[in-house]
Amino acid sequence: MTELGIGIGWRPEIADAVEGLSGVDWVEVVAENICVGHLPDSLTRLRERGVTVVPHGVSLGLGGADRPDPARLAALGEKALALGAPLVTEHIAFVRAGGSLTATPQLEAGHLLPVPRTRDALDVLCENVRIAQDALPVPLALENIAALVAWPGEEMSEGRFLAELVERTGVRLLIDVANLHTNRVNRGEDPARALSELPVEAIAYVHVAGGVERDGVWHDTHAHPVPEAVLDVLADLASRVSPPGVLLERDDDFPSARELGDELGAIRATLTGASAGRGRGAGHGVGAGRGGAAATPAQPLLIGAGARVSGGPMPSAPVTAAAVPGPGAARDSGPGAAPDGAEPVRESAPRPGARQRVAVAQAALLSALVAGTPVPEGFDSRRLGVQARALAAKRAGVVAKVAPELPEILGAGFRPAFLAYARSRPMAGGYRRDALDFAERLLVAGRPEDPDARRRLTEWWQDRSGSRPPGRATRLVRAARHALVRR
Repeated sequence: MTELGIGIGWRPEIADAVEGLSGVDWVEVVAENICVGHLPDSLTRLRERGVTVVPHGVSLGLGGADRPDPARLAALGEKALALGAPLVTEHIAFVRAGGSLTATPQLEAGHLLPVPRTRDALDVLCENVRIAQDALPVPLALENIAALVAWPGEEMSEGRFLAELVERTGVRLLIDVANLHTNRVNRGEDPARALSELPVEAIAYVHVAGGVERDGVWHDTHAHPVPEAVLDVLADLASRVSPPGVLLERDDDFPSARELGDELGAIRATLTGASAGRGRGAGHGVGAGRGGAAATPAQPLLIGAGARVSGGPMPSAPVTAAAVPGPGAARDSGPGAAPDGAEPVRESAPRPGARQRVAVAQAALLSALVAGTPVPEGFDSRRLGVQARALAAKRAGVVAKVAPELPEILGAGFRPAFLAYARSRPMAGGYRRDALDFAERLLVAGRPEDPDARRRLTEWWQDRSGSRPPGRATRLVRAARHALVRR
């Protein structure tokens, strides 16, 4: 398995700080935030220095009822190749619901929502994972997510759910210890039990992040320092296995480079302490004494469907386009192959009706969260209210980032106006489409009341609401016209 070391999530806001931090072995980048052929200069410089870059997807929705979108899979694979990444990662979550399986409009969550831990949902997830594995040019690892709500009628614990997923697909795991802590506070689930049940030897790497507790609910914000409770879960994990990589996530309210360095230091200290407690036997990973005596090489891990691309050891060198088999090529040899005579896990399709049942359940939950429909039976209505408000707040925050002119034009009125809009208008497209729809809704209602703000909002909407974004020349002409009109 690829040894990654200590890493940090690369974000544009802290690009300079990340480049200047010492002891950063690798970085992770949100896959949807980069374009092949137009990589940020900072990432290019890091790669030239030999820093590994791993793309981390957030929009596949492998836990959803629909099969994965081939275009999204192709885009993720292209980014992995462009970055020379040894693997790609995604989430065990659904991010949209509705559509053809339910004959209802498709809704977007704009967030990662939990998959019910049921046999139906596991069947659907496993088939979706296998589809993704066959489409991607590098191994796939999946992350456990944080949840504010629990599904009624769940049939297994998180650890058992992950263990069966690995057994049936051979997929690697990205274990987020902050999410295990979140689920302890919000759902009463014991992180130690989850770690004891899941196959820790299948871990590709680990996420560490901060959050905050409000009114008895833990919010996994990635905008606060990592608390001791999360480091304690990391220590528990590292006492069981030496993880190949550990990464610090920070997505907002970015601190100074010095504070980021201090948090990375706390992670290293936690791993060192856990490694000492585990003993100095043979092993691999972050806690396995870099530069010390040579350790006995670990045996290749062959879990369940070991013949699948994600089942065997990850490549030790970056994958190039020339090394990737075509879509129709066999994947039964090479570093991910099972040895001769290995018994593959039977790959059965989901049980009849499983996708439809999962689709109906997920659509009902998402509709309650974003469209104000009744709370489905068995859910905690108070928790769903907390989740709905959190989704709306995140939606407002992302729209403010992708369309920064809107809070500039509307001032303090932006956030309350957007939250009011979000309560009655579910997101059916991306965030940029959401920003345009919000502006259009305001203008149709004759808002904002200030004439100058309404004129500026009208100009903003007209510049961006065409079938395709206007080019630079068109923008310059429009700017000149607007300037003349104001005289």
